[in-house]
Amino acid sequence: QVQLVESGGGLVQPGGSLRLSCAASGFILDYYTIAWFRQAPGKEREGVSCINMSDDNTYYADSVKGRFTISRDNAKATVYLQMNSLNPEDTAVYYCATVWGFPGSDWGERGLYEYWGPGTQVTVSS
Repeated sequence: QVQLVESGGGLVQPGGSLRLSCAASGFILDYYTIAWFRQAPGKEREGVSCINMSDDNTYYADSVKGRFTISRDNAKATVYLQMNSLNPEDTAVYYCATVWGFPGSDWGERGLYEYWGPGTQVTVSS
């Protein structure tokens, strides 16, 4: 049974950092793409970053390039999202999701992902 569980959210001041974790189980990670999405109040869920687990290529939304870094720990079957230089616009519930294979340029389309975690709240405020 595929399971994804996010952790690491919280309250942080503008300019601060957080590291989110997505613990995966129930599937062979190397055949999948794992992505981070976020949804702010009143807004659509948007793709933030993804990692193609077959080749470790990474992809980012323009809004987070240079500030966020996605990475993996094979031993822990965990994908991380390091978030630096956070600003209030980054406030959202962050979700990890997975799909078999790699969606290509459509990696940020939420409808393509089969499995989702419950989400973790990130609040950036002074």
